[in-house]
Amino acid sequence: MAKVNKTLKDVLNFILYENPSTQDEIAEQLGLSRRYVTKLLKPLMDENIVKRAYIIDLKKYEEFSSMFDEDIISKDHSATFLIKGMLQNMSEHVEKQLKTAFESLIERDVEKAELAMEMDYTTNNMFEKLRSSVETVVSIDPSTQFSKTLIFNEIAYDLERIGDYSDHFSKFVINEPDSEINEEIIILLKSMYKAINKMINFSMDAFLNEKLSLKDEIRDLEEKVNSIQKRTLNCIAIEMAETSLEDKDMSTYYIYLSRLVKSFKRIGDICIEIMDAATEFHKNIPRSTIPRSFRE
Repeated sequence: MAKVNKTLKDVLNFILYENPSTQDEIAEQLGLSRRYVTKLLKPLMDENIVKRAYIIDLKKYEEFSSMFDEDIISKDHSATFLIKGMLQNMSEHVEKQLKTAFESLIERDVEKAELAMEMDYTTNNMFEKLRSSVETVVSIDPSTQFSKTLIFNEIAYDLERIGDYSDHFSKFVINEPDSEINEEIIILLKSMYKAINKMINFSMDAFLNEKLSLKDEIRDLEEKVNSIQKRTLNCIAIEMAETSLEDKDMSTYYIYLSRLVKSFKRIGDICIEIMDAATEFHKNIPRSTIPRSFRE
């Protein structure tokens, strides 16, 4: 029985964190037969603990999980713990997507750009599954702190938006395969990427692990990104001034290039939003309804 429990827990963890689409995928990844996976999941599907499209009802999973011999939760309520796990998984995937897209730009690698575009489909799927899980928790447990639970949806949406901005880099490579970017601009873009990558890591760490002390570091990184953005746009403006107005292809190229720079700025803004959400989530300090542009 202990072996069956461990295997079942492995199957459920795989569903929670890897977002499989079919039982065949579960079986292949865990080295099990499809028939055995079906046998394990059928009782749970009959009880609606596991639903079609392989989404787990987190509230029912909390009740069911008592059969396992180990403590599956930390200090968190198990539903919160599992949703945080899904967010962690999504965050790591989005960081890989951004890394792949940015590397495709630096290496002028169209295949890598196309791979990054494909990764965005997974990002969107992760968002939908997480949103569905949050809605399930809210609908099944009316006592759930509604506003706090919905913050999970906000963070997932923020990560999806980062994935969308990552696509700008991939599309640039695909649409401008023969364009060479000035080396000075490349260096500035690399600096922005490095700072943005830290902002994503720090903001998600603040939300998932209550590392609210990272707020000042995130703000410092935001200032750095803003400073590099101005320098980069200035370099692009100088190049544009030296280019003939009749060269429409180059004009389009500079528009796309400027969009990349602004994408980094938008991702930085999203990280600040995640940090603000972390403060509200962990300290119950409501966020200001006044737009940041009017507060600063």
